[in-house]
Amino acid sequence: QVKLVQSGGGTAQPGGSLRLSCAAIGRIDSINDVKWYRLAPGKERELIATITRGGIANYRDSVKGRFTASRDNAKNTLYLQMDRLKPEDTAMYYCYADIVLIVSFREDEYPSWGQGSPVTVDV
Repeated sequence: QVKLVQSGGGTAQPGGSLRLSCAAIGRIDSINDVKWYRLAPGKERELIATITRGGIANYRDSVKGRFTASRDNAKNTLYLQMDRLKPEDTAMYYCYADIVLIVSFREDEYPSWGQGSPVTVDV
């Protein structure tokens, strides 16, 4: 069974930093595209960052220049570094990844979600 396990998050003051990790656990051959989402109370889920298998990242305007998505393919771990946090960044954050398994030369992709990490930005 393959799953994504998140860690990190918590509470920070405005202007502070937090780092989220998302580790793929189980038998994995590779991880394709990764997405980071957030869900704030009373709001719709937002896609805030994407990162390709090759490490090319793109960001939603509201987090551009403050958040950095990265990945360690050797460790099957994904990261979201959040700097210069603002109160409006308060939300539950989720990683999503397309996990690849190769069996008998057949490549299958398994969409997987992390369990979520709470982030609160408050004085």
